[in-house]
Amino acid sequence: MAKPESKTSSVVFGASRSAAAEEQVNNGSLDLSSTGGSHDPAPAAPTTKAKSGKQGSRENGSRRTTESEVFDDGTNTFFWRAHTVTVLFILTCALVYVTLLEETPQDTAYNTKRGIVASILVFLCFGVTQAKDGPFSRPHPAYWRFWLCVTVVYELFLIFILFQTVHDGRQFMKYIDPKLGVALPERDYGGNCLIYDPGNTTDPFHNIWDKLDGFVPAHFLGWYIKTLMIRDWWMCMIISVMFEFLEYSLEHQLPNFSECWWDHWIMDVLVCNGLGIYCGMKTLGWLSMKPYQWQGLWNIPTYKGKIKRIAFQFTPYSWVKFEWKPASNLRRWLAVLGIIFMFLLAELNTFYLKFVLWMPPEHYLVLLRLVFFVNVGGVAMREIYDFMDDPKFHKKLGQQAWLVAAITVTEFLIVVKYDPHTILLPIPFFVTQCWVLGIVLILTWTLWRFFIRDITMRYKETRRRQQEGAVDRSRTPGNASSAPTGRSKLNGSSDSLKHRKS
Repeated sequence: MAKPESKTSSVVFGASRSAAAEEQVNNGSLDLSSTGGSHDPAPAAPTTKAKSGKQGSRENGSRRTTESEVFDDGTNTFFWRAHTVTVLFILTCALVYVTLLEETPQDTAYNTKRGIVASILVFLCFGVTQAKDGPFSRPHPAYWRFWLCVTVVYELFLIFILFQTVHDGRQFMKYIDPKLGVALPERDYGGNCLIYDPGNTTDPFHNIWDKLDGFVPAHFLGWYIKTLMIRDWWMCMIISVMFEFLEYSLEHQLPNFSECWWDHWIMDVLVCNGLGIYCGMKTLGWLSMKPYQWQGLWNIPTYKGKIKRIAFQFTPYSWVKFEWKPASNLRRWLAVLGIIFMFLLAELNTFYLKFVLWMPPEHYLVLLRLVFFVNVGGVAMREIYDFMDDPKFHKKLGQQAWLVAAITVTEFLIVVKYDPHTILLPIPFFVTQCWVLGIVLILTWTLWRFFIRDITMRYKETRRRQQEGAVDRSRTPGNASSAPTGRSKLNGSSDSLKHRKS
């Protein structure tokens, strides 16, 4: 899915190729390492896609070691063209039809909804054809431009909800779904936490079966996708465990957070989240080892190769391995802490938003929000990593990352405005003590690692250089006195002179 940072043409058809290489060409994947033993494209045809000077300088001199090498024959087909005039023509025809041939209904509410939807569709058409491309290009750059425009629309919707009163905001949801706007009780997942209930002779394990609802596969799939976004095992496990601590800490605010201990640590952390993270890391390993060599669909002679090429269209164009290195410097450490904080805040917003806006967990709007974050989260993480890892080339935060951060903050502000009583419920004292202790430990480690330790190391380095300089200065006079003078050269060495005098 990553947008190419370098494209080197390497597709060569000749009689000197072996039968194995010909089979790979027919299947749509040419492996140069097996055919030539090297990635050196000496006889390759030049690429047909032009590059900007800024991008070319990046490719020639500063390719990241974590970035895979890509070989592309540069085929530019109808599928990859912008089609700006075609989209404009179709949009104009639709507007002409509505204006001249369709009678406008005399329903104000219906016309309002219809006008808002039409305005959003026109904006999406403009964005899909004219918006700036992001770091991803597969399956098509227009797909990611579409989600960028959806991000803008969602942020504007949140801003509109934020500026309404609590009653008007909740009742406005009825315009989306008439079933909304009614207070709903939260389900309590706590209660009887016995794994084996001897009092229930019919089904002693009924507590386990009651917890196996639709959220179990949702947890697994969610953490599988989050692992593909973050691309780091340690960060995923920290976020997973930290969210369980948040559920413990906030169960006095939302009854939905009240779960049994084995539901927290066995079903969530170990089974659902852990298995999702494991499968995600295995997928990352395959993506990092996969060769990224692309041919045009019509350059592949066999039907098997064409089908394989169509399937690979939904895989990344190239791959960048994320190396966060949080302890390398203070900037990266603060960036990683910020990423973890925003992830946890977005997770909490999922529960608090449906609580304050009176949406049941199974409502399609809750599912659409999750699908939305699945599509925009990967782009945002890639833009954040590029901005943090290569600030000289990426001088500003990416557009999708900027919007996702703004959406997360806006959602939290809606929660604070719509139900401040729940947010301000006093946290139990022992929970406060645990969080204060954790924050103090993080601050202490930060001060020691990036300030005290560095000052101590610089002081030791200065002392070592001063001692080396003093030793060099002490050796200099001794070397000068031991150097033979003109008289000593005539009389011989000092040892022989003393021997003659004796």
